[in-house]
Amino acid sequence: MTEHATAAQLNALSDRLKAAQRAIIDTAAISGAMPTDTAVRKVADLEGMIAAVDVLLQEIHDRR
Repeated sequence: MTEHATAAQLNALSDRLKAAQRAIIDTAAISGAMPTDTAVRKVADLEGMIAAVDVLLQEIHDRR
């Protein structure tokens, strides 16, 4: 059987993902230049992962 992450573990992961996303956005804003295509893709990838974690957290919440 597959082991599942706890709500606390998912919340911690969400915090790390959001911090990484924020760091990329802050760097782009501070530089005053357009973010690179790589940075834009990374922000989008992180957003997708954050959304996926949110879905899992909602599933845990709905089971309670």
